[in-house]
Amino acid sequence: MNIDYENLSPEMIQLVVAVFLIRLAVWVFYANTVRKTLGCVSPENRLMTPNQAWLLVIPLFNIYWNFSVASRLADSLTNEFYDRKIAEEENPGRMAGMWYAWLFLLSSIPLPAFILVTIGLLSIVYFVGYWVKVNNFRNLLVEHEKLKNNRQTDDETA
Repeated sequence: MNIDYENLSPEMIQLVVAVFLIRLAVWVFYANTVRKTLGCVSPENRLMTPNQAWLLVIPLFNIYWNFSVASRLADSLTNEFYDRKIAEEENPGRMAGMWYAWLFLLSSIPLPAFILVTIGLLSIVYFVGYWVKVNNFRNLLVEHEKLKNNRQTDDETA
């Protein structure tokens, strides 16, 4: 199927631009979640800085960066959970992140439409699952910090 790019209707161009902007906005919110999660990790336990999460927003580069984030974030969380003595899964979120990264990579390769649709849907499912998992880890770290601060306050008043 050949697409005549010169004769695309204005509505079709608007649709492509709208889809790109929505996708970019989703990446911004996702990168912000990763950034906030890394912000909850002590600097000595981080394998990447929180602001490096913004590299997820760069189209094409994020194909590679998803692999780095899945690996480095899991290792950073492992270090933090170990230091805080929080019982959590080994390599938290690494498998979900890697599955998403591989599916995102495959969805970026020109393949037959039925394969791309299948991979694209799986990629969205794993993306949402990984995003939720990362946010849950952030919430766990925030709650642990609140409990720790409450205990310190209680100890000081006693």
